[in-house]
Amino acid sequence: MDKLCYIAGEWVGQDLEKVSVNNPANGEVVGTVPNASTDEATRAIDAAHEAFQEWSQTTAYERSNYLEKLFNLMHENEDELAEIMALEMGKPMNDSIGEVKYAASFIKWFAEEGKRVYGRTIPSDREGKKMRVRKQPVGVVGAITPWNFPAAMITRKLAPALAAGCTFVVKPPNETPLTAIKLMELCEEAGIPKGVVNLVTGDAEKIGDEILTNNKVRKFTFTGSTEVGIQLLKKGADQVMKMSMELGGHAPAIILDDADIETAARGVLASKFRNSGQTCIASNRIYVQDEIYDDFIKRFKELVDELKTGDPLSKDTDIGPLIHEGAYDKVKNHVDDALEKGAELVIGGEGDVKNGGFYFPPTILKDVTPDMLIMNEETFGPIAPIQKITNDEEAIQYANHTPYGLAAYIFTENYRRADYIIEQLDFGIIGWNDGVPSAAQAPFGGMKRSGIGREGSKEGIEEFLETKYVSVGY
Repeated sequence: MDKLCYIAGEWVGQDLEKVSVNNPANGEVVGTVPNASTDEATRAIDAAHEAFQEWSQTTAYERSNYLEKLFNLMHENEDELAEIMALEMGKPMNDSIGEVKYAASFIKWFAEEGKRVYGRTIPSDREGKKMRVRKQPVGVVGAITPWNFPAAMITRKLAPALAAGCTFVVKPPNETPLTAIKLMELCEEAGIPKGVVNLVTGDAEKIGDEILTNNKVRKFTFTGSTEVGIQLLKKGADQVMKMSMELGGHAPAIILDDADIETAARGVLASKFRNSGQTCIASNRIYVQDEIYDDFIKRFKELVDELKTGDPLSKDTDIGPLIHEGAYDKVKNHVDDALEKGAELVIGGEGDVKNGGFYFPPTILKDVTPDMLIMNEETFGPIAPIQKITNDEEAIQYANHTPYGLAAYIFTENYRRADYIIEQLDFGIIGWNDGVPSAAQAPFGGMKRSGIGREGSKEGIEEFLETKYVSVGY
């Protein structure tokens, strides 16, 4: 599966050095992509800048029609997209199919939301004057996306950008570029004009630097770690460009003594183990009130015991391999540290490196304490650490004791209790009796060191628009 960059409606990069894409389940090469650099990034930006002149003048309805075609093509090619994702990322097929549907939902949502970009008239404070507010596309958008959701993290940016009238340049991760390239093929098939969407694979630092320093780029959007996001913010500061950052998380899950244990156990299961725990909103710290501590762990263990670890291409696999050795080492280090400091292993705990793949089974640790690494660092793996709490205030204190503020979860049947705790939690996304809160029609983003801006919903398209105020005298 040898693929190329997509620039100005052409597939380019045949003569460039190639980067291998490996299957994390067995280490085998599943494809190659060009190791592009500054020159290709510049060409892509130039193409997007030129295409913007016409694309920004199309009507919202015309842009919507293109997005609707892309949406339909994604569903028609659902199985192929899912298989590519499973091969290059190790995401189990059921999860991969779910991601394709989720990714397509952003295309559908913003195909409609683009028709609802409204200006307004402001009442004037004196005669002979009219005050108007207009919205217009910001311009060329540069995007850098992560490996853990290789389709959805592109469409969540691409769809509102195109719907708003912007043009788009994306640098996908070297771990999972093949899904992104397939999306570009579908954009081409949908008839999206040349230069409106562009993709450059290869040297992340050089491509990123060009996007962040080229004055033709007026908006930058990134999903990834907080550490990298901070560096990108600094690089883009000289251009004073609009920037969106969806960064790291360290989500707490609070299970109170009046929670429905079945709902809580299944909710945490869905949050923690989806994509083998490699999600930014996964429940990383689980706080259970003492009255139901043992009962919750018992039911949670029964559900986890049903999960199957194995070949991501098999439709009965729940837990696939971790993306690479570094991810495996971090997960193992967190488990070893917790056990050394007194945590008790409930299930799992022993990783398996086989046939070039790095597997770690779904693992539960109980009697976890706040000093353990796993309660202070994002694990990004299928490990569920559980700490006992005694009251609501303690739950709030522990939950907020982090520089991150992306997602949090609370399980309780008491409305007033939930409402009070939710008010105190410093997180951009809250799942109340819900382990899967993400949706195209809802705003996604964090507080504190978890990011800037929101994706999805009506907030998502605002990130790609400029506000222009016009004062008219007559």
